[in-house]
Amino acid sequence: MKNDYLSWDATAMAELVAADEVKPIELVEEAMSRIEATNPKVNAVVWREFENARDRARGDIPEGLFRGVPYLLKDLSLQKGALCTFGSVFFRDFEAGMSSAAVDRMLGSGLISLGRTNSPEFGLLPTTEPVLHGATNNPWSLEHSAGGSSGGAAAAVAAGMLPMAHATDGGGSIRIPASNTGLFGLKPTRGRTPRFPPVASDYISVDLCVSRSVRDSARMLDVLSGALPGAMYWAPDPDVPFRDSMYTDPGSLRIAFSTVDLRGRSAHPDNVHAVETTAQLLEDLGHVVVHDYPKLDPDRLSNAFRILWSAATAGSFELILDAISQKRSGRVARKTLGDWRTMKVLAKLDERKSGLEAFEPFTWDLVDHARNHTAVDLMIALDTLQHISHEISEFTQDFDLMMWPVLATPPARNGEIDQAAGLESMWDQLERYVPYTPIANFTGRPAMSVPLHWTSQSLPIGVQFVGKFGQEAMLLQLAHQLEQARPWFDRLAELATEAR
Repeated sequence: MKNDYLSWDATAMAELVAADEVKPIELVEEAMSRIEATNPKVNAVVWREFENARDRARGDIPEGLFRGVPYLLKDLSLQKGALCTFGSVFFRDFEAGMSSAAVDRMLGSGLISLGRTNSPEFGLLPTTEPVLHGATNNPWSLEHSAGGSSGGAAAAVAAGMLPMAHATDGGGSIRIPASNTGLFGLKPTRGRTPRFPPVASDYISVDLCVSRSVRDSARMLDVLSGALPGAMYWAPDPDVPFRDSMYTDPGSLRIAFSTVDLRGRSAHPDNVHAVETTAQLLEDLGHVVVHDYPKLDPDRLSNAFRILWSAATAGSFELILDAISQKRSGRVARKTLGDWRTMKVLAKLDERKSGLEAFEPFTWDLVDHARNHTAVDLMIALDTLQHISHEISEFTQDFDLMMWPVLATPPARNGEIDQAAGLESMWDQLERYVPYTPIANFTGRPAMSVPLHWTSQSLPIGVQFVGKFGQEAMLLQLAHQLEQARPWFDRLAELATEAR
């Protein structure tokens, strides 16, 4: 089995388990062996639950689409009884008292969790270099970043530890790591996947995975799809499961593409080349490709998104402060979240009265930015983003999809983005490196990174497609078509093949 492991995606593994050709414990042991072999080089896995995984693999595994398949959860998600640090020194020993709805659904599909993957503090950055756990390295080049915030997940999959891993996306955090590591990464429509317990970032953030195959992401979308009762956001249910509809021919699509950001700055030549060669491939496949993009006010968008991003961070931050405050006794947290969640999720913080200096500079900068704005400012920012969403919808009436780079440059080196430089400098760095991905988050649209290009230095570069609200099926159909036309599954980092 060891020699075949890298030739299987998660779907194939589940099919082998169902046919009793491979035992779940065999898959789990092989995945753990690969984690032991490669993690010292990439630093993707920051907490392990190997014995629990062995027990689950030998026990009664839930019947589901991924029964018996090894998996890793991102260190931003709650799993009852498991360590969850949120990439923060402050939460270095925090044990979750409950599981999130997404984690319940993933594990309910038969996946077997082996541990948790690295993330920047609270998932706020496009690289994964938290003070608590250290930098996650890109398996294709250890000096470069695997991306963020799902950098640990992407590094684990690209290093061959397992075929797919949990990821979240609030500003590009599925698509960026997928682009940097040669994986497929789909960001679902707002409200498609459950977000419970609810947090302020639910407006922009969603759960799914990074994977080596399109069909694994389609299956995971089926596993996670469906709003919970009372959800603030929801997406229309598909008529056909995504794992089936992805094989439908998408027909001839009209696709608008661009390689400049909203300020007119061109992407790096490698990223431009990735998009332009993909445009030619799309035309060869019968699609209509037009060089065009929505003309938006970059300052208006940037200022509004910064207020939203900082307010979401500060909202969670203030709940933390309240939970550890003797003076207020958690009054705000209890009123906002309810006694049961406050007790289960925040109970371990009530004795931690010091250590706030442990939060990283960018986190503090965002909190300070939010504190310097009012609730009225936040509402104006949300109104602004909604108006911009309308402008984009007007533009896309003539198109099925938009195609852009994922990032403005090839993968950054670890340490290249300086979060200690202050918010203005940091925001400028982020706008120059990550100008394309946040649009799908504040509009709620589905988007994906497809691994279609590698530089002359063998660094992966993904191409981004942004769809219309609720139309993940179209994205998956196109992704499958591209996967057939220009296969990437067997293109592996040397680090992955060394562990064979």
